[in-house]
Amino acid sequence: MSDIDWARLRAAATDAMRHAYAPYSTFPVGAAALVDDGRVVVGCNVENAAYGVTLCAECGVVSSLHATGGGRLVALSCVDATGEPLMPCGRCRQLLWEHGGPECLIETKGDPLRMAELLPHAFGVEDLEAVTGETPVPVVPERLAAWRGRGTVFVHADLSAGQQVWTAYWERSAGDDAGAETGVLEEAPSWDDPAEAITWGMARTPRVVVVDETGTIFWAGEGEPPAEIPVRWG
Repeated sequence: MSDIDWARLRAAATDAMRHAYAPYSTFPVGAAALVDDGRVVVGCNVENAAYGVTLCAECGVVSSLHATGGGRLVALSCVDATGEPLMPCGRCRQLLWEHGGPECLIETKGDPLRMAELLPHAFGVEDLEAVTGETPVPVVPERLAAWRGRGTVFVHADLSAGQQVWTAYWERSAGDDAGAETGVLEEAPSWDDPAEAITWGMARTPRVVVVDETGTIFWAGEGEPPAEIPVRWG
């Protein structure tokens, strides 16, 4: 933290602020960030008559970061019209997390703060990898996509070559559109772990019922178990 030349960053942010396009709010903002290779990138807010597409100063910083060679943000100063430190908005905190990570420092009117302090419990690439890495996300066949969220999936114990396995089927529930496809919509493959069968079911509908090897029925879907299936699976 002591290696950051905050005065230099704030001066660069203040200069960028003077180039802001803010005819609607009359609230110019400038930002400047130190990159891990030592260069400084800047941005200013750019407003729009369609207010929702206004670009924050931090957006400009991130664009400049990649337009000039990429890298990671190490520290950022964001200032208002008076050149005083200004806190990034929630949307921009997510941008800064993506391109600077939890240790990126943000200037405040007190001590600089880490992004981990400004955006605790942030959503990041590890959240995507948790479901798109080694474990594939179950895909609903295109011909059945219109049925997503409807019907019920029944997960049940079965035997294959003398070994217990788990399989499932997705069934159209009574009360769905008259004249539509009836009966079983899709049959699942078999798994050794019932959790995989339940995951397959939850990709299709929030109504998932498990029938174990004794014939006992459990609720594994979303929300509270229905009255007719009072016991939750697991």
